[in-house]
Amino acid sequence: MSEIVIIGAGALGLATAEAFLRQGAAVTVLERGEVGREASWAGGGILSPLCPWDYSEEVTRLALRSMSLFASWAERLHAATGIDPEYNRCGMRVLPPFDVQAATQWCAAHGVACLPSPAGREIEGEGEALFLPEVAQVRNPRLLQALRAEVLRLGGRIVEQCAVGHLPAAGGRVTGLQTTRGAFVADNYVVTAGAWSQVLLAEHALHAEIKPMRGQMLLFKFDAPPLPHILLQGDLYFIPRRDGHLLVGSTLEDVGFDKSTTGEARESLLRRAVALLPALRDQPIVKHWAGLRPGSPGNIPTIGRHPDLSNLFINSGHFRYGVTMAPASVEILLNEMEGHPQPFDVAPYRWR
Repeated sequence: MSEIVIIGAGALGLATAEAFLRQGAAVTVLERGEVGREASWAGGGILSPLCPWDYSEEVTRLALRSMSLFASWAERLHAATGIDPEYNRCGMRVLPPFDVQAATQWCAAHGVACLPSPAGREIEGEGEALFLPEVAQVRNPRLLQALRAEVLRLGGRIVEQCAVGHLPAAGGRVTGLQTTRGAFVADNYVVTAGAWSQVLLAEHALHAEIKPMRGQMLLFKFDAPPLPHILLQGDLYFIPRRDGHLLVGSTLEDVGFDKSTTGEARESLLRRAVALLPALRDQPIVKHWAGLRPGSPGNIPTIGRHPDLSNLFINSGHFRYGVTMAPASVEILLNEMEGHPQPFDVAPYRWR
């Protein structure tokens, strides 16, 4: 692998860097802003597709593979850096309305545990629910801190405030990068720039369709966790942290690269959240933020080598599940670069 430059220092970029460093490569990560401050930081950290039976096999196959790798990955990062990503297999309760038959059939077909869930006293009007006990969560900012520390510990270089302007190519290869922090030349280049990936690639993007999709979230703080597990109803979810913080999200907005928060989203999330969890009525909002997900058709990411440029690779377009899919996505990319067998058919993720 020799020298590798990775463009983008979110969860996918840092995880990719860590994997390459473990293989003995010299790795430089370029970040247009600050490490891990975009979609990876803004997300909630639910390590599962929301209602996975509503997604295609291409999405759930990659997610399930990644979910099986996550516990050992988080444990290794914690042991190596002393920073706890707070991996927590707390389970997720799914509230109606949802297709119960489709859910139970999908879980049975994929070996995913699912149980009828009795109503929780803290929830209003819960009705018939389903409990997925194996669903875990991670605390995104702490995972990113651990990944950054591990990349540096392994000898990687991270350059912040470094915007890449263009990917010049000749003879079927990228020839180098011109950035706001000077020129960078490597043997291989990997684009992990999230919502900015297609803009960065410009004429090299081909059919890698990736665009920003804004999501807004609210944060509350209780003395103790108000819920024992993740709670999901439609597109509204509650994520309880061990220290009493509670995340409520999220919106899905096609507004380009506008990362601002809105009063309309704040009031809508708050109204729906209080209706379901009345204990929130007396809790102030600690924080309200927005992030830009790397939206892609069908939520299917693009992973692998460029069809025309032999030293250009991508690991991006994971939409809502970049953190969830990180370990398996890195595994696929590493296998392709080293010529190793893949864990399953990866044709749906190839650069088209």
